[in-house]
Amino acid sequence: MDIALFVILGLIALVVIWLWSTYNALVALNVRVDEAWSDITVQLKRRADLIPNLIETVKGYAAHERQVFEEVTKARAATVSPEALSHPEQAGAAENMLQGALKSLFAVAEAYPVLLASQNFLALQADLTDTENKIMASRRFYNGGVRELNTKVLQFPQNLFVKSLGFPEREFFEVADSAVIAEPPKASF
Repeated sequence: MDIALFVILGLIALVVIWLWSTYNALVALNVRVDEAWSDITVQLKRRADLIPNLIETVKGYAAHERQVFEEVTKARAATVSPEALSHPEQAGAAENMLQGALKSLFAVAEAYPVLLASQNFLALQADLTDTENKIMASRRFYNGGVRELNTKVLQFPQNLFVKSLGFPEREFFEVADSAVIAEPPKASF
C-alpha cells in the first residue's frame, strides 16, 4: 500500500509540475507577443508622426496635388486608429492603404526636382525609410512570437486545456498584398 501511495503521489506531483511549467511557459510567450505588438505600435506611431511633416514639405512644392495629400492623411489616420493598434488584421489593412498612398506621394515628389533636392525632404524620407525597416523587423519578431505561442497552444496535450486558461491563438500581423510592403519607400529618384 505504501509503494502504491508513493507512486500515485509521484505521478500527481509530476502532473502538477508539468502543468505549472506549461502554464508559466505560455504566460512568458503571451507576454513576449504583447511586447512585440507594443514595439510595432511604437513604430507605427513614429511613422505616423513623420508623415504630416513629409506632406507639408511636399505641399510647399506641389500644392495642387490635394487628392494625394488627402489620401495620405486618411491612410495615416487609419494606421493609428485604436482598431489598427490593437488588432493585427486591421493593422495589415491600414498598412496596405498607407503604402499605396505613400507611393502616390513619392510619385508626385518625383515631378519636382527642387523638392527632391530639399534637405528637409531628404531627411524626412530617410527617417521614413528607417522607420519602415524597424516596422518590418518588429513585425518579424511579433510573428515569430505568435508562431511560438500558437504552436504551444495547439500542441497535444496542452490543446486540451490551455484555451480555458485564457491562452487563445493569436493573429499574425499580415498584409493582404505583401508586394505593397515588400520594400520600404526608397529615397532614390
